[in-house]
Amino acid sequence: MTTENGLAAGTPGSPVTFINVFEIAADELDAFVGKWEERARLMRDKPGFIDSRMHRARSSGSRFQLVNVSHWESQEAWEAATADPEFSSRTRAAREETKQPVTPNPAVYDVVVELTAPQGTGSRT
Repeated sequence: MTTENGLAAGTPGSPVTFINVFEIAADELDAFVGKWEERARLMRDKPGFIDSRMHRARSSGSRFQLVNVSHWESQEAWEAATADPEFSSRTRAAREETKQPVTPNPAVYDVVVELTAPQGTGSRT
């Protein structure tokens, strides 16, 4: 797949999507999300950052209660941002501050299929 900037997915300098799904106890969610937002604000100012969203499961029975999806201009930009010592320290502390273990499952992805609603048929207002 070719991205909007003309680069093929997976080539150096092409945009990437970082996805991190979290296994976390329901009673730890609110506190964890608050701390996550603090860490995300550090990333927002890093070169190459595009956007980030944290999604919360509607069902308390879902294995992954939280899903973070972030977009970066390149894998190199993401790697440089996550190498920040302050970010690493806060990430480690967030996992250690919970009563029960938090299990992150992070990876960087390339888009391989993209679909959008046809013009004029979307239900969003």
